[in-house]
Amino acid sequence: MNLTKLAASLSRSRLASALLVASFSMPALATVQDMPGGPKVNQINLHDPVTRIAEGQMWLHNMLMWVCVVIFVLVFGVMFYSVYAHRKSKGHKAATFHESTTVEIAWTIVPFIIVVGLGAVATSEVIAQKDTSHADLTVKAVGYQWKWGYEYVNGEGEGISFFSTLATPRDQIEGRAEKTSHYLSEVDNPLVVPVNQKVRVVTTAQDVIHAWMVPAFGVKQDAVPGFVRDAWFRAEKVGRYHGYCAELCGKDHAFMPIVVDVVSAEDYSAWVSERQKEIAALADDPTKEWTEAELVARGEKVYAANCVACHQANGQGVPGTFPALDGSPVVNGETAGQIEILLKGRPGTAMASFAQLSDVELAAVITYTRHAWSNHSPDGVVQPSTLTAAR
Repeated sequence: MNLTKLAASLSRSRLASALLVASFSMPALATVQDMPGGPKVNQINLHDPVTRIAEGQMWLHNMLMWVCVVIFVLVFGVMFYSVYAHRKSKGHKAATFHESTTVEIAWTIVPFIIVVGLGAVATSEVIAQKDTSHADLTVKAVGYQWKWGYEYVNGEGEGISFFSTLATPRDQIEGRAEKTSHYLSEVDNPLVVPVNQKVRVVTTAQDVIHAWMVPAFGVKQDAVPGFVRDAWFRAEKVGRYHGYCAELCGKDHAFMPIVVDVVSAEDYSAWVSERQKEIAALADDPTKEWTEAELVARGEKVYAANCVACHQANGQGVPGTFPALDGSPVVNGETAGQIEILLKGRPGTAMASFAQLSDVELAAVITYTRHAWSNHSPDGVVQPSTLTAAR
């Protein structure tokens, strides 16, 4: 028996020593910090508001909280006092009346007054949230699985459009690298708007329901396929603000953040000028005969921006959800079938239409996929003119 106890004691000592050594040898965890324009460490309140709408929402939130506190104190104070002051041990006897008309009237009228009062206070805020008229700038935000597409519809910058996709490296997502303070909250192309100007955001979606939400602006608007909805904000402080898709939209729902850069009017005009120069420089001529090398190089970039999330960088897709393109009979078959899928999508599946891409981009990505991985399609080169005719 003594030998058994001694062995058990030695085992516990060795285990404790091993855990102590392991604790000192483990790498230090990254320090979590506040995200400027986003969530803060141990945040228990709403985001710091930078618009009048968000300020009004925070005021309503705080006011309602105190109304609830007052009601709680009064109701439970009366209840606890009644239990304590009229307890049986002091000789009190329970009342025998069935009901009290006075009490019935009181607990009907008082809540009614409270609700009407709160509604009257909140009405002006709700009306203001819905007033999207007289906007200085209108931007269309389209939700895709899983990224955002922006198009400047009206105002300075009209005609500019781009996709905004997650920029967090895959190594962080898959746990092979330390996560930064902007994990899953950074994009390659943020939405840029001028400070102190009314921005109308028109939302819709290409595939499933998404929601465009930036807490610091007090904006959350669903993006529904086949419907157009709108919201607005006027940011009063320059900075970068973070938001997220707020509607469960599929397996990569967590991977479509929203980033808005609010800049000065001068910086915004400079950004618009630079983007317009880039668009002019990248303007593609669909009548041009492109070489195979040019199409493959361009198609690789188009694939990385639009297709890699579902079909993966190695073309293997996600078994049971997204088909592989490597060795696909569609990719290695006649070009007409692949063109039709890209232009019209495939109803009943997660494959949406990519008709919003230019003829050059579609021709390039088709050519790229027909040359990538193990694919060797006999119809390997597709010219933009073919897409123009197919539309």
